[in-house]
Amino acid sequence: MATKLERVAAKARSNPKLRFTSLAHHITPESLCMNLHKIPGKTSPGVDGLTMEETKKGFRQWLEQTLTSIHRQA
Repeated sequence: MATKLERVAAKARSNPKLRFTSLAHHITPESLCMNLHKIPGKTSPGVDGLTMEETKKGFRQWLEQTLTSIHRQA
């Protein structure tokens, strides 16, 4: 994942006028999981009131819906 995003960043730096239509296809279940676990556990609850501990426990329940929304650009 990081390698793909690094290539995108390199393209953006080398050609500032380049327009990207979507980067959503780079977001995968694995990347969401990896990044979710990088967030410190003592982070304040989100707007939904869920703590990081609750979010991590319920990760599998909201994963597909979240990915669908991201890929639909909703």
